[in-house]
Amino acid sequence: MGTFRGLTSGIAAALLSASVAVAQEPAPPPPQDYEFLAAPQTDLNRMFRVEKTTGEIGVCQYAVKDGSVGVTLCLAPGEGAGPQEPGSYGLAASSHTQEGGVYRVERRTGRMSACYVLGEQVVCTPQAR
Repeated sequence: MGTFRGLTSGIAAALLSASVAVAQEPAPPPPQDYEFLAAPQTDLNRMFRVEKTTGEIGVCQYAVKDGSVGVTLCLAPGEGAGPQEPGSYGLAASSHTQEGGVYRVERRTGRMSACYVLGEQVVCTPQAR
């Protein structure tokens, strides 16, 4: 009977040690969730994306490259396009066919900002309501 108790207490100690080790591992980052929207400008091949929780904006567009199928160019977030206060973000487009940008909207507060390409970055105006 003494051997059995020693065995079970050893197993319990090993399980406790393993659970403490697992509890100390850093949690993985939450998965990102994106929404995508094409710019309304009819002669522009540009796609915007927003990370739905952080509001960070990105943009990519297709470009012709001689002797190949082309290339996808993605621009870094610039002024105002980086992460915002956590929220519920989406994208909306105007119906203006010459508009090259989109609106980032925060669905809970109704705040929005205009986002567009400026130089080699995507930028956004300050949020307003």
